[in-house]
Amino acid sequence: MGSSTSARPSGAEVADATLAVDFAKSLRSRDRHFELQVRFRTAAGRLVIHGPSGSGKSLTLQAIAGLLRPDSGCITLAGRCLFDSARGIDVSAREREVGYLFQDYALFPHLTVRQNVNFGLTRSLINPLPWRREPQAEHWLAALGIGELAGQYPAQLSGGQRQRTALARALVRKPRALLLDEPFAALDPDLRTRLRDELDALQKRLAIPMVLVTHDPADVERFGDDVIEIRQGRVTRDGDRTGAAAGHAGLAAA
Repeated sequence: MGSSTSARPSGAEVADATLAVDFAKSLRSRDRHFELQVRFRTAAGRLVIHGPSGSGKSLTLQAIAGLLRPDSGCITLAGRCLFDSARGIDVSAREREVGYLFQDYALFPHLTVRQNVNFGLTRSLINPLPWRREPQAEHWLAALGIGELAGQYPAQLSGGQRQRTALARALVRKPRALLLDEPFAALDPDLRTRLRDELDALQKRLAIPMVLVTHDPADVERFGDDVIEIRQGRVTRDGDRTGAAAGHAGLAAA
């Protein structure tokens, strides 16, 4: 297995971006058996995990976030143990202090933009009150330019507005790291370029470690201070964006 420790400067100076992942997970369905065995270590402020569809990229991100429990292994972030099967440690997703941006954004259709963002602050499944204004949520609504949309519902939003709403929800609890699963995949090319610029500037301003899953070489070029490639549940290449460029042709053909 590869072990990645890039010496390149990250997109932002972060206090401690060290992420160490070493786990195994077996997934079975009626017609498929998939073995995920991932091992890497990075201290970069920006890590890109790329590879073809179905390779295990998103599952790896879910394991880091606490949404998927490995069968064995350990995961640490900034010196804090999040999972260790040998010691019986499995910190809950909410207590891991990471912000997670789902590929489909996972907004609640029956909640307004403000309620969706406020939901990131709740510790229960009770819907936030529509009139309640939490200072942290109001800050991110304004910072991401969606304050005027606070009373609208997801179905009334554009793709970019939905992404900003989901990003505000991910950031509202002041996470120690930001995890993004194919954040630009559902957007048209022009909007994709613009939102890459926005995310680039935002991450630099916040100085928060970021892990981004993608199959798009443009994301690797933009955010890949450190890069790992996953194929068929295994890390097959690690390094920086320059080293990853050599694998783009094979990735596109996969």
